[in-house]
Amino acid sequence: MTERVPILRIGEVLVVSIQFDLEDQTVLRLQEDLAEQIVRRAARGVIIDITALEIVDSFVGRMLATIAEISRMLDAETVVVGMRPAVAITLVELGLSLGGVSTALDLEKGLARLGRSTISDEA
Repeated sequence: MTERVPILRIGEVLVVSIQFDLEDQTVLRLQEDLAEQIVRRAARGVIIDITALEIVDSFVGRMLATIAEISRMLDAETVVVGMRPAVAITLVELGLSLGGVSTALDLEKGLARLGRSTISDEA
C-alpha cells in the first residue's frame, strides 16, 4: 500500500508536509490529491514543507517543479519551505532551478510570502 502525503488547509493555503522518502506512486497520488484539493477548496497558495528531507535528488526536484506547474495552472502559487543548505547546494549542482517555485526558510515565512502575493494580486 502506498503512503499518502497529508494535505492540510490554513485559510486559502494548502500545506503539504513531506515526512518520508517519496516513491513514484506516492508522488503521482500526491499530485492528483493536491490538484483536486486546490480546485475543491479554491486554494490560492500551496506550501510544500521539506524540512524532514535530508536528501533531495533529481526525482524530488522534478516532482517539486511539476507540482508547482500544476498549481500555477490551477491559479495557486507554490512556496517550498524548510530547505536545508545541503539540499539547496545539491539542487544547484544537479542544475535544477525549480522555476516558478518560491522558497522560504520556514512555514511562517512561506505563509507571509503567500500573503503578500495574494494582496498584491488583488490590488
